[in-house]
Amino acid sequence: MSAIDRLSPALPRPRRWSGVMLVVAGREVAAALRNRWFLLYTVCFAVLSLSLSLVALAGTGRYGFAGFGRTAASLINLVLLIVPLMALTAGAGCIAGERERGTLETLLVQPVARWEVLLGKWLGLALALAAALALGFGATALLLGLRGASAGLWRYATIFGFSVLLAWSMLSVGLLISTLARSTSLALGVAIFGWLALVFLSDLGLMGGSIVLRLAAEELLAAALANPLQVFKLLAVSSIHRSLDLLGPAGIYAAQTLEGRLPWLLGMILGGWIVMPLILAVPAFSWRRPR
Repeated sequence: MSAIDRLSPALPRPRRWSGVMLVVAGREVAAALRNRWFLLYTVCFAVLSLSLSLVALAGTGRYGFAGFGRTAASLINLVLLIVPLMALTAGAGCIAGERERGTLETLLVQPVARWEVLLGKWLGLALALAAALALGFGATALLLGLRGASAGLWRYATIFGFSVLLAWSMLSVGLLISTLARSTSLALGVAIFGWLALVFLSDLGLMGGSIVLRLAAEELLAAALANPLQVFKLLAVSSIHRSLDLLGPAGIYAAQTLEGRLPWLLGMILGGWIVMPLILAVPAFSWRRPR
């Protein structure tokens, strides 16, 4: 029995390498749906998104925002807290968990390439994360639409797209951690520590660094661009307010020096956070023993 038949007996045997990735991706989507932590993150994000939309509707008119615009602005901080943690832990438990259970060794003895398995797992989890975010954003958009909100829909959709990119970048980092860690507990511990470090360095770290180290505006911007959470925040704020004055000296310096090139630069950096950890994870996964 071939690897594809073992992985998905109900599917016809694929003839191309992409078929292996799709079968592995399907297994990862099914595993995510059975993962209680992943479902808990999804439900929490959806409930909190709906709560923020109700607050936005309650304040419509008082602050001059329509439902979608104000909700999109409120969702930025929610995304910064939940989405990276959700994606990091999902990726961190992927390879390490199967290695501990012994299923990874069974899979890799089949005639499949390791990079196919790795990319298939990333693809499955990426689809699951996008679906989880779509559920939260979609339910909130439905509520706002039923309550008569209409303005700011494009900005709301833009925040959703940026959130998916952030989730995929953190998934790649989590998958790299999973390929290097010896156990699931170690992988999850490193992932949670990395999440705490990124969240802390996103705002508090920059503020403290600017005060203690007396960083110049260009140095603050360089530090911000090194953090994918801060890159997402720059993208989101610029798409909503079209001004980065709210982000302090680093935002003002970025707007003055980069001008129209800033969104493209930020998008490329976030895309690099998706691709580079995967590039590093492929040889690491290929060299390590499955147990």
